Amino acid sequence: MAKKPKLSHRQKRQVAANRQKRLSRKQQSSPDLSSLLAGRVIGRFGKQADVQDTEGNVVRCHIRRTIESVVCGDEVLFARSEVPDENIGGVIEIVQDRRTVLTRPDFYDGVKPIAANIDQIIVVSSVKPELSLNIIDRYLVACEDTDIKPLLVLNKVELLSEEEREAVSASLAIYQQLGYELLLTSCKSGEGIAELHERLRDKTSVFVGQSGVGKSSIINQVLPDADELVGEISENSGLGTHTTTAAKLLPIPSGGELIDSPGVREFALWHLPQERITW
Repeated sequence: MAKKPKLSHRQKRQVAANRQKRLSRKQQSSPDLSSLLAGRVIGRFGKQADVQDTEGNVVRCHIRRTIESVVCGDEVLFARSEVPDENIGGVIEIVQDRRTVLTRPDFYDGVKPIAANIDQIIVVSSVKPELSLNIIDRYLVACEDTDIKPLLVLNKVELLSEEEREAVSASLAIYQQLGYELLLTSCKSGEGIAELHERLRDKTSVFVGQSGVGKSSIINQVLPDADELVGEISENSGLGTHTTTAAKLLPIPSGGELIDSPGVREFALWHLPQERITW
């Protein structure tokens, strides 16, 4: 093996100078951690994000270009702007490690994060137009893959006769035998809604399910003033709601938080390879 040629004194000085320049640039670009504030992302707005600090203040922030992704639910460190510009009050400098993350397929990047640090996924199904155990299975596999606890909710049970209810309960018993929690709900009669509130308390949750199963109706039961809450967040940050392009995190009056967006509600198995979903 040939020996590497020795560097001249001039070349050594040049290498050392270049190393020092790189170190200096890195130090200049690295934020002073002692000056940063802790917060949580409660909404994404194009190239900005709304961050709620530990005192409940909402600050709209730019996202540092070196950060790969910022999603609703992320715990971050941010710096306040010395002179806020056009309602932008800070810059997100660091995204903390995520406990859990939901992703969706992306044409360019393969998969794309859509929400982070979620405690449970509420899988909503309905007895009408037709109960599909296959769809429930798909959601449960996705929940297991993300290591997020699922709660099965069967909605619109007021449409069942006593005989039909017994048959449906028998069909769903397998999930309870496997250790999954099951809740029967009706937005019309109110059945199961109080129990749902209890399950949501002190947790960050998302609702998923196929179109037509009543996710919006249940969310309205949990968050009757959702539109007003979105408006309050936008007013606090100083910008309108029309720029929202991703998920939003909303406080539940009875306790807990809800991350909601069309992308979150459609969370499923599209991006999982076969070997990941074989039991």
